Amino acid sequence: MRANPRGYIAQPTLALSRHPCWIGDHLEGGTSTCVRLRCLDATGTRHTRGLTRVALRRGSLVVNSSQGGGGKDTWVLSEG
Repeated sequence: MRANPRGYIAQPTLALSRHPCWIGDHLEGGTSTCVRLRCLDATGTRHTRGLTRVALRRGSLVVNSSQGGGGKDTWVLSEG
């Protein structure tokens, strides 16, 4: 680590939300799937979009797609 300190990152484990997800042919409860939801306004028009990253393995905290996580469709509904 002393020879290459930029090659390492120390970060505490973050508590991720859990959410029900459609897995295969059934809905699984929120205790098994970790997710991270990001809401963003990519258009500059205040139309919110959502990006949900999800751990694809049961009990995993990995939601990053390059490390084995995935994504799910996200619907953002507004009132009125």
